[in-house]
Amino acid sequence: MDKHLFLEKTSVKVRALFLGEQIDHHALENTDYLAHDPLVVTAGDHGCVVLFRYGAVVLFGLEPIEEASFLTNLKPFVVQPFESPESEDALLRLDPVGAGQVENGVIRLQDFTTARIQIVADVLAKSVVLAQYENGTAKVFDRLEPFATSLQRTTKNDQMGKELLRQLGTTLSIQHRMVGRVEIIDKPELLWDSPNLDRIYQRLENEYEIRERHLALERKLGLLSTTAETVLNLLQHNSTLRVEWYVVILIVVEILLSVYSIVMSH
Repeated sequence: MDKHLFLEKTSVKVRALFLGEQIDHHALENTDYLAHDPLVVTAGDHGCVVLFRYGAVVLFGLEPIEEASFLTNLKPFVVQPFESPESEDALLRLDPVGAGQVENGVIRLQDFTTARIQIVADVLAKSVVLAQYENGTAKVFDRLEPFATSLQRTTKNDQMGKELLRQLGTTLSIQHRMVGRVEIIDKPELLWDSPNLDRIYQRLENEYEIRERHLALERKLGLLSTTAETVLNLLQHNSTLRVEWYVVILIVVEILLSVYSIVMSH
């Protein structure tokens, strides 16, 4: 059932965090919660938190000390936490006339119901996930650049091949998590039950450029994969050529030894 939250407030602070690879929901689902899929639990004196299994949380109406306390208690349930989680701040403002408008981090809503809170949380969570993956992809680009430069000099570096394999693995891992776990460009299931919220979801998705950023990231990841695979194939090709030359040299040596043996026998 859709509940009204923050009844005596006209504005609510929001903070989204991408904490780790996954959040274990099982223990949290046994406590009292306000809504499910995504999970909404109470926190602090008057706030709430929306949690996503893929590792993101969005905190609503929490004071700094309440936020710190909640995140500390949540730590045991975060799988493979990040050292520096991505975050994004926003402000919800009650505004029935301008509902759905977003400007300078201020999101205007018709009311503060759990369903609208979940929609806002979905978009902000995807935004911080994209930020994390964008930074990760940029780091992979930085690591691959020296290898691209060194290819102008030589392709006979076994260490280069190992490092490229690691970077290719990182790229594929990001693609898997982005598509398999987060489902960034998929609409939340909540909209099937509340189609009236589709308009505000579309506005928020456009404001935070979720689809555009996802497409740009997919292109970069595709370029990284192609680059790494091309260099690896080139390294493998050179390695194969070296093996072939070794075989040819061995054959020539064997022939020379045979000729020498024949000459000496006469």
